[in-house]
Amino acid sequence: MNISFPEFQAGSVWLAGAGPGDAKLLTLYAYHALQQANIIIHDALVSQDILALAPSQCRLESMGKRGGIKSPVQGEITARLAALAKQGHKVLRLKGGDPFVFGRGAEEAIPLIKQNIPVRIIPGISAGIAGSAYAGVPVSDGKLNQVISFVTGHDKSGQVPAVNWQALAQSSPVIVFYMPMKHLDKIQQELLSAGRHEDEPVCIVSNATTDQQKKLIGTLGDICKKLEKSDIKSPAILIVGPTVDLSSLLQGCFT
Repeated sequence: MNISFPEFQAGSVWLAGAGPGDAKLLTLYAYHALQQANIIIHDALVSQDILALAPSQCRLESMGKRGGIKSPVQGEITARLAALAKQGHKVLRLKGGDPFVFGRGAEEAIPLIKQNIPVRIIPGISAGIAGSAYAGVPVSDGKLNQVISFVTGHDKSGQVPAVNWQALAQSSPVIVFYMPMKHLDKIQQELLSAGRHEDEPVCIVSNATTDQQKKLIGTLGDICKKLEKSDIKSPAILIVGPTVDLSSLLQGCFT
């Protein structure tokens, strides 16, 4: 393979996206980083299949943030990355999905850069795209939508995000929510109040792209009731919009 990769220098931190879970979706660049690092600080959502690709001599440390579970605060994670880099390690910060898509990548990279620690960002495949695809739901279709919105299901404080729901509902035929489960009822209410229809198709995908993946199809009006009767749990994404109807035709094409 004639692909050139930069040297992973001692004393540097690489922030890499591990993708949504399926090890086959790991990029070549991220795989290279896995092979070169001697310490990997990984998120809770990075799959064991991906961590198993690290060399046996590489040290793995879990520093993931999960809602409702006691987790390291962001300052602790950044301080740990800085300390290891200053000790001369090749530090890989491995994050689920893409570091810059609701992944707090900039919050970790900028403090390191201010300490003159070399940082490299390696993008990853985001769950909003790949997770939707593995459920058979394209986030765009030439006949159905020309706009896609990606929205976090909660802000930094854990509350419903302060978005302009009226503008979001009216301008974006397809909306993908990350981490929506805690506030699903509120998201439903906000979209209905902003003019979306109760019979609009929606899909929840949990543990996207993994062998634990499950999906739940419903409508904006009944999805909360359907969820109560299901075993769907976080981590999950919520897809709202007409492309959900394509799932029955495409669901077997992405695994």
